[in-house]
Amino acid sequence: MYQQVLDPVAGSLGWSSLVAALPLAVLFVLLGGVRMRAWPASLIALAVSLAVAVWAYGMPASQALLAGTEGAAFGFHPILWIVINALWVYNITVTTGHFDVLRRTFAQVSDDQRLQAVLIAFSFGALLEALAGFGTPVAVTSVMLIALGFPPLKAAVLALTANTAPVAFGAMATPILTLGKVTGESSDTLGAMVGRQTPILAVFVPLVLVAIVDGRRGFRETWPVALLCGASFGAAQYATANFVSVPLADVVASLVSAAAVVLAVRLRPAAPTVPAPVAGGAADEPTPEFAARVEGDRAEGDRRAAPVKDSRAEIVRAYAPYAIIIAVFVVCRLGPVKDALDRATATFSWPGLDLTDPAGEPLSLPTFTLNYLTTPGTQMLAAGLITMAALRVGPGRAAGAYWTTLVQLRWAIVTVMAVLGLAFVMNASGQTVTLGTWMAGAGGAFALLSPILGWLGTAVTGSDTSSNSLFGALQVTAAGKADLSPVLMAATNSSGGVLGKMVSPQNLAIAAASVGLDGREGDIFRRVVLWSLLFLAGMCVLSGLQSTGVLGWMVP
Repeated sequence: MYQQVLDPVAGSLGWSSLVAALPLAVLFVLLGGVRMRAWPASLIALAVSLAVAVWAYGMPASQALLAGTEGAAFGFHPILWIVINALWVYNITVTTGHFDVLRRTFAQVSDDQRLQAVLIAFSFGALLEALAGFGTPVAVTSVMLIALGFPPLKAAVLALTANTAPVAFGAMATPILTLGKVTGESSDTLGAMVGRQTPILAVFVPLVLVAIVDGRRGFRETWPVALLCGASFGAAQYATANFVSVPLADVVASLVSAAAVVLAVRLRPAAPTVPAPVAGGAADEPTPEFAARVEGDRAEGDRRAAPVKDSRAEIVRAYAPYAIIIAVFVVCRLGPVKDALDRATATFSWPGLDLTDPAGEPLSLPTFTLNYLTTPGTQMLAAGLITMAALRVGPGRAAGAYWTTLVQLRWAIVTVMAVLGLAFVMNASGQTVTLGTWMAGAGGAFALLSPILGWLGTAVTGSDTSSNSLFGALQVTAAGKADLSPVLMAATNSSGGVLGKMVSPQNLAIAAASVGLDGREGDIFRRVVLWSLLFLAGMCVLSGLQSTGVLGWMVP
């Protein structure tokens, strides 16, 4: 048995906090300073956390290693199990050509590029975030915007800025499921709390997008539609997260907001066509290889443009996978069905791991839940099998798409398992408790600082899931010491984290590579960092008010 110690270094909480922060500092420096790839940086940081646990905290090496293996196992199931199957469904739509059908239907909604940015970067990007996450929305929507005539730099900025409000519920709420595991709080309660924060952010994001596309004129002429899009998304995200299903929050919200935009465009008086945005000089010029490929794609598109007219049946099939996903998740949440699926859940103590907190009370961290059928990953797999039938995809083609998915995610798999191993080692050894106790010295003011921790975690790791695994338990510990709501502080970590995604090195690299601006991540960063910090300041104010009597009624 291992009992945690708060101040193992010279009996000082301050010195112990400095040592406990070493794994995070190494991870941040390797990613942000050295610009090392995420997977080796995560493995090195994991090794540092093991060293701190054994040599500074006196944790038996066997227990530290076992904690790391439990974290890695949780990283694969349920987290990566969700991501793999969600991205697989998306890849099926790509291989069958139905993704192109979907793209063409978006282009036909409106020739106003301000509204195209809202519909594609925000609404459709949110749907991709819900199903796949991990940079998929940025890569896909930026390319779609370029195909519609947007210059590369602006397409990247729009894709990154839009990829904010949906992130906490991305990949079927993977960040929130992770947060529930590392904090011991109910993921449904955490999802409900996040669903009372990010919907407020969602109201403003489409307004910012139209301003990015066309400045003050764009805001003045299209703010009613942009506001309707953000408000409908926020309302649907709140209602779904609180009353229907946390994993489905983004799926429903994205479809509702897209429907609202389409309806508004149909009812809106005809407006003059907005010309393609002017390129931003040398910084907006793609590499010659990328430019040649784009020209080739456009020429090919021109050759095919005339004969391409999607039938109603093809359009229905293009939207079918998303309707199937919603139906599967809703059915699996019904009482009798959920109870039947729960029977396949196995709960056990991680072999050889025996932990107590500083007071000698047993920790729940060694308890591992293997929910074979109720996990969103398995339900997504079921939706994918039904999608195969709906799109008439044979087993061989589907297997090929699955292999493509695994290849695409090979380094993400290593990264997620390593980061979760790091988080579990820090939580098990007491490093997180030490940091949380030290930070709780800020008292009630910690509520204002809480979103900054989440923002920092996502900005460095590129993932709200990773940020929650790193700082979720710390937030709860600090909340307990500062007499704040642990649910509020844990949820705020995720809500603040969504705002760090647009400035993370990994997502900047994805955006730059997608639009042919390799090596020009700095140009993109300078155009998104102000929006990131502005939104973060708003989230800090919201968190602070929700920790007081002013908005305390919003905390479940």
